[in-house]
Amino acid sequence: MKSQGGDPLDDNDLRILRLLQRDGDLTNRALAERLGLAESTCAHRVRTLRARGVIRGSQVRFSETALGYPIQALIRVRLGSHSASRVRELFDALCEIPSALRVFHVAGVDDFLVHVAVRDPEALRDVVLEHITVHPVVRATETQLLFEVRDGQGPSI
Repeated sequence: MKSQGGDPLDDNDLRILRLLQRDGDLTNRALAERLGLAESTCAHRVRTLRARGVIRGSQVRFSETALGYPIQALIRVRLGSHSASRVRELFDALCEIPSALRVFHVAGVDDFLVHVAVRDPEALRDVVLEHITVHPVVRATETQLLFEVRDGQGPSI
């Protein structure tokens, strides 16, 4: 398997990625113990995987509902025109929406999918009216409420 930079990933790299995929909170010490590697070797490999762009970061995940944002939705966005600069500008603007969790630039009938979490239906309406349809390049939107969201397993490493 090759990384983003084209250098092949060896067996130890793949073992590190598998463990971190299952538990991103593993300390370097625990990771090294499970792999049977020296802590310094393990730390160096993780730093190298980050530098190469294989590991793109780590983040804390939280419950939107517990924080007072119980309504999640996907807002489908269709554009009226597709100049590269306008698409990039809109993509940047969609990512800046305060309630946006993820923004996908997609192929097909829709051009973007915006995953949002909001406090109530009025806040969802405001996201659409105040942050999306205000852009002249947007031709149409369609909002789908999400009943439940689960993480997938991710790619097999």
